Amino acid sequence: MSTLRGLYAVTPDWPDTGRLTAAVRLALQGGARLVQYRNKSASAALRREQAAALLPLCRRQGVPLIVNDHLELALQLDADGVHLGAADDSLEMARRRLPPGKLLGASCYRDLEAALRAQSLGADYVAFGSFFPSATKPDAVRAPVDLLQQARRTLTLLPIAAIGGITPGNAGALIDAGASLLAVISALFDVADTAGAARRLTQLFEAAEDHAPQPQ
Repeated sequence: MSTLRGLYAVTPDWPDTGRLTAAVRLALQGGARLVQYRNKSASAALRREQAAALLPLCRRQGVPLIVNDHLELALQLDADGVHLGAADDSLEMARRRLPPGKLLGASCYRDLEAALRAQSLGADYVAFGSFFPSATKPDAVRAPVDLLQQARRTLTLLPIAAIGGITPGNAGALIDAGASLLAVISALFDVADTAGAARRLTQLFEAAEDHAPQPQ
C-alpha cells in the first residue's frame, strides 16, 4: 500500500448533495489522491445518497472512495474501503468482511500502540491527530508532530495519515516528519478555491519528493 500518498480529502457535514459533489470534483481536479466520505450529522438515507453520488465521481478519476464509520454502507455500495475510529466496528471484523483489495483505515489519535495493533489486524493505513487546532473537532486531543517520526520508524511499510487543522502553511512539517497522507477538511472545503487549495497541498508532496535524498 505504499502508493497511498498525497492529499486525502475528507468531506464536510454538508446536507446539500449537489454542493458536496461539486466541491469534491474540484478537490479531485486539484490532485486529491484519496477521498473519505464523512458526515457525522446525516441520516442513514442521506449518507447513502451522498456516498452513492461520490462513488462514480471518484471512480472516473481513479481515486478510491473510503466511507467513514459505516462498514455496512461501504459494503452495500462496493466503496473502495472503510475508515474506523475507536468507537466503530472492530478492525478485525472489518478486515474479515471487506472483499480483497478494499482499504481499511484506522484512527489512532496519538496512540502508537493502537497503530501497531491496527497494523497487526490488517489496516492498510493509520491516521494520527489532531496535530493543530481544528474547527471540525475543537476538543480533540493534540498529537505532537514528532509522533509521526516515531511512527515512521516503527511502521516502516504502513502509510501514515495526519489529520487536524492542516493548512498549506503547516502541512510541510507533517510531510517532513513522515506523513504519507494529509487528511484535510476545512482548509479544502471551507475556502473559496477548493481546487487551488488542493493543488497547493499536493505541491507540498511534490516538493518533498524533489528534495528527497537520491540513492547512491
